[in-house]
Amino acid sequence: MKIAAVCGSGLGSSFMVEMNIQSILKDLGVTDIETAHFDVGSATEGSADYFFVGKDLADSLSSLKNVIILDSIIDKKELKTKVETLLKSRS
Repeated sequence: MKIAAVCGSGLGSSFMVEMNIQSILKDLGVTDIETAHFDVGSATEGSADYFFVGKDLADSLSSLKNVIILDSIIDKKELKTKVETLLKSRS
């Protein structure tokens, strides 16, 4: 499975969210998930299985399946909760 973080430019905030996802996965002992980060234009259906995006850009990804919307991209608790929910749904 591949999880991607998406932001407008594909640099700053998506990279930060990806690093936070990696940290959460490591803390949970999950090793079989790949992570990536993209800009909105590069996020395509085949580029990842799930996409994490801030609510300000959610409409930009409306054509994709499995988009997980973050109310705050800097809230690690929210991110952890949503990653855990995702992991539970796939097991």
